[in-house]
Amino acid sequence: MTQVIRWGILAPGNISGAFAAALNEAEGVELAAVGSRDKKRARAFAEQYGVARAHGSYDELAADPEVDAIYIGTPHAFHERDTIVCLEHGKHVLCEKPFAINAAQARRMITAARKNDRLVMEAMWTRFLPSLIRVREMMAAGDIGEPRTLTADFGIQPRFDPASRLFNPDLGGGALLDLGVYPVSLSSWLFGTPVDIKGTANLGPTGVDDDCAFVLKHEGGQMTTAFASMRVETSREAVIQGTRGWIRLHQPWWGASRVTVKKGEAEPEILQFDLRGRGYTHMAEAFMDLVRGGRRDSEVIPLAESVTIMETMDNLRAQWGQTFPME
Repeated sequence: MTQVIRWGILAPGNISGAFAAALNEAEGVELAAVGSRDKKRARAFAEQYGVARAHGSYDELAADPEVDAIYIGTPHAFHERDTIVCLEHGKHVLCEKPFAINAAQARRMITAARKNDRLVMEAMWTRFLPSLIRVREMMAAGDIGEPRTLTADFGIQPRFDPASRLFNPDLGGGALLDLGVYPVSLSSWLFGTPVDIKGTANLGPTGVDDDCAFVLKHEGGQMTTAFASMRVETSREAVIQGTRGWIRLHQPWWGASRVTVKKGEAEPEILQFDLRGRGYTHMAEAFMDLVRGGRRDSEVIPLAESVTIMETMDNLRAQWGQTFPME
């Protein structure tokens, strides 16, 4: 029989709700507990998603002996703190992306995981999608020749609220960390760590990047160009160009269920994929398989790569002079 993984949800926000719903589509899962600084919110979340217990603090959740793994859905300014607390209580941790505010925080989180012999993984769910796995397979098979470029955008138009997660520097706001992390991570997954990084941004009234653009050059000469924005709604597509064809990830590319591939002289082919739990279930099941197997790192999103992704974004923010109060 499949070992049941007892989950705790840390912070009952929108993304945590989507993840809880995705867990309900997975096998071998118990939604054991949710923790919030507001006990009333925790109870409402527990009732909505069928969670067994509601805690009135994150510390109570971390200390719950009936929880094996915790999903962290707080703003990324708190990922280091919340992750380390959970690890020190002996819990495995799936932490939302971006993994942290900067690479230094990410390294401390990894140190805590190793010290406590627990699995920690960045919740970059895009990498576990059937569509993206197929894209990697096509690239490896040479279906588009030698892959040379990636272009990707992620632009939305949220209502400006200086206190919100997106715009508040105290919460790690800005387009790069919230949206740009997706193309940074995708380029790293496809082409490896960039060896040359160039970027620019428009800083808004709260001091975070309202939009940003960057070019990454990789060791094999591949180039990534990307744009992330909280000012304009973009096409939200990604295209991988090769020497004998191309692959288009249709919107939203980071959760693509539809991919078009052009191989040499053949007509473009459209591929359709089923996504479970809005795409999150695939990642959750992979994480639980690691826990059941006693693994302490993921081959799909390795901890060392989570650090280099943060280093890339540290480099970009340094270029446009953006720092956060907690740094």
